[in-house]
Amino acid sequence: MTGPAVRRLTVLYDAHCPLCVHLRHWLARQAQLVPLDLVPAASEEARRRFPALDHRATLEEITVVGDGGQVYRSTAAWIVCLWALADHRAKANWLATPAGSPFARVTVLAAAKWREALAPAGGRGCEGGRCGVPDAPH
Repeated sequence: MTGPAVRRLTVLYDAHCPLCVHLRHWLARQAQLVPLDLVPAASEEARRRFPALDHRATLEEITVVGDGGQVYRSTAAWIVCLWALADHRAKANWLATPAGSPFARVTVLAAAKWREALAPAGGRGCEGGRCGVPDAPH
């Protein structure tokens, strides 16, 4: 990573997507080298924190915002999330290299396909264009 030091990251996740909620709970359980704030995308809290952000776009792809104003989307967002975690920083550093980037991209594409598969036939999401949120793991 280049630019100003990142001391905190905000992960904007779709709170109405079962896969996104699952990953949010997984991130919350990990040891963090850089604290992660997990905020529902397009929520009142997200809009308050980041008024200039395109909040509709944050529902379409994972978006992570650094405390220095850095905005990471899609593959870069997944990599920076892993970079923030104690047990996954080395993997994130490798995924950010030319050798690792194809694996990162395939992972993000697979997650997007899985997310789409969770949606019922005929449209993305359930009622109102969104799927239900599963209960938090115990």
